[in-house]
Amino acid sequence: MAASPPRRGAARPAASRLAPLLWLGPSLVLIAAVVLWPAVEMVRTSFLRISSSGLTLGGAGAGNYRELFTSEALVPVLLRTLLWVGGVVGVTMLLALGLGQLLNARFPGRRVVRWAVIVPWAASVLMTALIFRWMLDNDSGLVNRVLLDLGVLDAPVNWLAEPGWALFWMMTVAVFVSLPFASFVILAGLQAIPRDVYEAARVDGAGWFTTYVRITLPMLRPALIIASIINVINVFNSFPIIWAMTRGGPGNATDTTTTYMYKIAFVEQDVGQSAAMAVVNFGLVLVMVLLYLRVTREAR
Repeated sequence: MAASPPRRGAARPAASRLAPLLWLGPSLVLIAAVVLWPAVEMVRTSFLRISSSGLTLGGAGAGNYRELFTSEALVPVLLRTLLWVGGVVGVTMLLALGLGQLLNARFPGRRVVRWAVIVPWAASVLMTALIFRWMLDNDSGLVNRVLLDLGVLDAPVNWLAEPGWALFWMMTVAVFVSLPFASFVILAGLQAIPRDVYEAARVDGAGWFTTYVRITLPMLRPALIIASIINVINVFNSFPIIWAMTRGGPGNATDTTTTYMYKIAFVEQDVGQSAAMAVVNFGLVLVMVLLYLRVTREAR
């Protein structure tokens, strides 16, 4: 008995399975070129000895990591970075909850207020940091002038020369810059909550506090997670604010891991150790994001 000829559609399932690669291919190539390859090079460089001119002098083994972890400045920088990220993200999210509620309310001029709120996020971060630095100037800054006129200060204060005040003002600028994005993410989350849920709660006699805690916050969890994670990554890697306002000084007193990594590379001219610091940075961001995701998952 003659074998039946193969049907034309027999090869289609395999072709249909490969079809998505035509659409995903450009994105995968872009991710490999922009994310994976630099990450591999970063790790590889952290095990090399590289001259200030960029020449590879040979392998360093774990020497770059050994020098990094024995540095006296590393632990204070790491602790300051955790304070920087936790403080900025925590305050930003608390303020964004209130601001998001305000932007979601109906009042005259709401559209203008929304436009005004988004300006700090749309503006250059470097420009914003420089404006605050000029406002905090010891001699002609607006902050000193206003506080002197109000009698709060007896003499001008060099805000950015004292590490505690400098860190406070840098965190203030970071919150100011981060707040619009977080507020609009929360606003989007609020607008996605069905009105019927609030009407049912009102019929059941729930007050505004119970409604907010039992309905609004749980249904805002996806928006809060997205805003928090993106803010953690942005604030952790924030360079312009710190560099424009204090350059991490005096000394390393206001450095975070990002500015400290930059100083190692371009001030101390140690590219290999700077790459090791970059690997540590990447690991810290990954750990913080995973911890946050685990906490939010357990809170469900």
